[in-house]
Amino acid sequence: MSYGIEFVPGNITVKQVVNYCKLAEQKDIDFAWITNHYNNRHCYPTLAAIAEATDSIKMGPGIMNTFTDTPAAIASFMCTLNEISDGRAVLGIGPGDLSTLPKLAIEASKPVARLKEGVQQIKALCAGEEVKKTGDMEFFDYDGAKLTGVTLPAKKKQIPVYIGAQGPKMLALAGEIGQGALINASNPKDFAIAIPLIKEACDAVDEKKFKKFDVGAYTAMSIDQSEKKARNAAKIVAAFIAAGSPPPLLERHGLDLDNVGKIKDALSRFDFGAVGGLVGDAEIDAFTIAGTPEMVKEKCEDLTASGVTQIIFGSPLGPDMTNSIRLLGKYII
Repeated sequence: MSYGIEFVPGNITVKQVVNYCKLAEQKDIDFAWITNHYNNRHCYPTLAAIAEATDSIKMGPGIMNTFTDTPAAIASFMCTLNEISDGRAVLGIGPGDLSTLPKLAIEASKPVARLKEGVQQIKALCAGEEVKKTGDMEFFDYDGAKLTGVTLPAKKKQIPVYIGAQGPKMLALAGEIGQGALINASNPKDFAIAIPLIKEACDAVDEKKFKKFDVGAYTAMSIDQSEKKARNAAKIVAAFIAAGSPPPLLERHGLDLDNVGKIKDALSRFDFGAVGGLVGDAEIDAFTIAGTPEMVKEKCEDLTASGVTQIIFGSPLGPDMTNSIRLLGKYII
């Protein structure tokens, strides 16, 4: 089992993110994943700052996409980050936030096919290949593209690619082209569905591939010595996840669809007081890992038993972020 931690450089500054990553490294956390949203501080300079300030923690965007960034730009950045960090770069990449893209006048068409092509070109460029036009690609049919002014990763130490995946098609794509997956889920019920899809796709490529595949649980985590404080801090996150989940997922967790509808309505009105009253234990337990260190440890053990190989401690982390990282290091890792 390995452990990661996620930071959103939107509600905290870059300097704070760097300091939290330094603390996470001291607590033996293996990966730092930095979210990428156009309306927040950009993950690229944030990751560069982390690379300069740390020694062992691996780091990468969690996650990029090929709608807002081209494969060539992503490849150039990842090679640069890998150089700055002495080989610690990892790439988290996915279909993109399909709710945000329309706001940027981007039509989110064929996200699976687009991502597959993008990852193929990123891998080729990072391997030092000159990518020539083939006529077979719909989105990124590069014509003589090559990275010439960067330090390329060693041939046997290529940058690992993690696919951000939730739906069946994207989970299958992760198994086909990724070295790992970042799955937005905190509950073993979701991994009971996801992992067989990944394994089937891995097996179709190579029967030995799945043994090395890193199944990442991109959790919503909230830990505190006070159970009440920890679970209260997780309410808003649980509300947003519930509101954005399709009915089959809500039914999988036995949630009251009428109550979720009320949560969605309250969120649309920015009535967070009402949201707090509507979100109960059912929503918190379905979509987050929240509670005392003992409770969090038990939930993490359940994820390990389900087949997860990397647990990523994601937002909100808890009522006090510094204290949360210390508690995770002391009781969970």
